[in-house]
Amino acid sequence: SGLRVLLLNVSRAVTHDVLVTFSPMECPSMENIMDKGKTGKIQLPREIFRSLSNRTVRVVVTVLNIQQLGMFKEVNQTGQVLDNTVVGITVGEMSISGLRDPVQLSFAHKQLPSGVTPQCVFWDLSKGQTGGWSSSGCVTQPGDKGTVCSCDHLTFFTLLLNPALDRSTARTLMAVATAGCGVAMAFSIFTIAFCIFLRCRFKSEERLRINLGLHMNLMGSLFLLNLAFLVNSGLSAGTQLGTCKVLGGVTHYCLLCCFTWMALEGCHLYLLFVKVLGTYIHHYLAKLCLLGWGFPALVVGVAGIIGSYGQHIIQTTDHQVIAHLCWITSKHLLVHYITNCGYFVLIFLFNMAVFGVVIQKTCCLQGTGAMNENRKAWKVALVAVGLFCMLGTTWALAFLTYSTSSAAILYLFTILNSLQGIFIFVWLVILYYPKAKESTNSLSHIIRHDKTTTASQ
Repeated sequence: SGLRVLLLNVSRAVTHDVLVTFSPMECPSMENIMDKGKTGKIQLPREIFRSLSNRTVRVVVTVLNIQQLGMFKEVNQTGQVLDNTVVGITVGEMSISGLRDPVQLSFAHKQLPSGVTPQCVFWDLSKGQTGGWSSSGCVTQPGDKGTVCSCDHLTFFTLLLNPALDRSTARTLMAVATAGCGVAMAFSIFTIAFCIFLRCRFKSEERLRINLGLHMNLMGSLFLLNLAFLVNSGLSAGTQLGTCKVLGGVTHYCLLCCFTWMALEGCHLYLLFVKVLGTYIHHYLAKLCLLGWGFPALVVGVAGIIGSYGQHIIQTTDHQVIAHLCWITSKHLLVHYITNCGYFVLIFLFNMAVFGVVIQKTCCLQGTGAMNENRKAWKVALVAVGLFCMLGTTWALAFLTYSTSSAAILYLFTILNSLQGIFIFVWLVILYYPKAKESTNSLSHIIRHDKTTTASQ
């Protein structure tokens, strides 16, 4: 049911182009005036047949539903095949290429969304180990009711619907990310300095010192991640393979450290709000540091041993190179999916659960009047927004940018995560300064009150 074929015998003395119509649900056929505008169309130029040695030749037009047949699956394909339809054209047993008068395929479709770019492609067996889509030799002419593909050879064709990331948008995103990283690095330094100042001022408040120590490590990991990105994007294009592998591993390590410290912030909040009567943990912050900086090193070491790092090329939908990065290579994308995507999903779900507990307890205390009147609603809201950023929830936008058709989501993801350090800095300054003694303000008051309430039950 996923394969439909049309066989034609065409004379080399043909005086006109051969026209064939096709659709995803019907067998291809010779053009019928009643089918105009409703189906796709193939126009084979008569030039193809005039150069044949035989008087007649068999033309085979094949329409395949690749979803039903499980064929033409490209590794890491981002675009969608229109209607899951691939059209194959063969003339005799010859390989035909370099046509001066190209073959034209018209793919009928409704008006495409503004964020989708159609691209005419063919199946190139020379790409990768199993083949892949290529646009070489094909010209795309998009329209409101269909797209015309003009190609100088015969093979299997389709129309890919790619997320619209053009060259100018991509370069703008890179510029925004670079500027955001520079600003975030500066604010990371400010935040670390502010935390050191508070830790020195309030040496007797152990809980406050632990909280600030966690924030310092999180901001340190954000600083290293931004620095690694700037060095990577600036040096990766001209580096040797060995250096690029090291640079890719360092960048991956910084990203995993950032995720891990976000998870440890969530674990710490869990111990404060849920396990409020928990026992004392000897060298608590030192053990967190060992986990926060050591576990990512173990993961990156294993990934490096299996050769996961190398040069990664970022391209637009028309395969124009935007940037070179030293990162996980396309041959080891499973490493990326497990260590980055899977790891972050687990952290995100846990941190969102902790965030829900914090908000629930805050609302309960406000509802019972346990919180002082001077703790206004905007301060409670500020605590919530700060925790939201500190727990890394803005990184969840990454899952909306995968094959997305909206450039706005890409800009939002780039800006929010580049400026995450600024958000945390502002949150800490407003929360802890100028009345540092009352800095635990909303947060510590909730913890203390929850301890008292739990102990009395």
